[in-house]
Amino acid sequence: MNFINVNGTKLHYRFDGAADLPVLVLSHSLGTDLSMWDLQIPEFTQHFRVLRYDMRGHGASEATPGPYTIEQLAMDVVGLLDGLEIERANFCGISIGGMIGIWLAGHVPERLTKLALCNTVAYKGAPETFDSRIASVLMGGMDAVVNGSLKTCFSASFHDTAPSEVDKLRRMVLATSPEGYAACCAAIRDMDQRDTIGRITVPSLVIGGSEDLSMPSSVVQLLAEQIPGAEYLELAAAHLSNIEAAELFTAEIVKFMR
Repeated sequence: MNFINVNGTKLHYRFDGAADLPVLVLSHSLGTDLSMWDLQIPEFTQHFRVLRYDMRGHGASEATPGPYTIEQLAMDVVGLLDGLEIERANFCGISIGGMIGIWLAGHVPERLTKLALCNTVAYKGAPETFDSRIASVLMGGMDAVVNGSLKTCFSASFHDTAPSEVDKLRRMVLATSPEGYAACCAAIRDMDQRDTIGRITVPSLVIGGSEDLSMPSSVVQLLAEQIPGAEYLELAAAHLSNIEAAELFTAEIVKFMR
């Protein structure tokens, strides 16, 4: 396991793929870790040197005291690139990982080559929803939110056809630090990047899920329409489209990034 000290926290990261290939950074969703990208790795590593990392407060990375901000989480990515001496990279983020991608594209576009924003938005609203979730997880641990997360992340049909992937997600959620999860919930709650998206110049692909209840496809498509020149793709999936529609998701990311 590889660790690096970034902005006062210890981040866990992993490289896959040949060192001479272009770098592709993958940023995971809330309540998961870098292993959520496992289905993409065999194909991605044919074209990219894949850099995965556990977000602050998740996986094997340190859970520093919260609340966090999207800017703080994005600067962790900048620090990771700096520490690993990577000048520019492609970036693919899903959910909160996509929110991080929006910040990076809006503030440090020189660090990005291409950008994929998946099942994400620039502004979530409804702060009371996140306040309730934060209170629940700090009082009851990850057990208090795991069933809701599973219901949101995958469609009902996927629960029936892919129980092993559902169980893998369950284990990821339960292994997440409650404090880190709550701190990232606060980052989403307090985020408003609606003024940022219109000035993004990094070539962008936006992916939505037709069955995504957390980030409805209509809202994700609106995000794409507000990013100059962005492409939009809708997959038959719920929130974690990279898992539920893995084959098509992977192929489209490769096609766009190359």
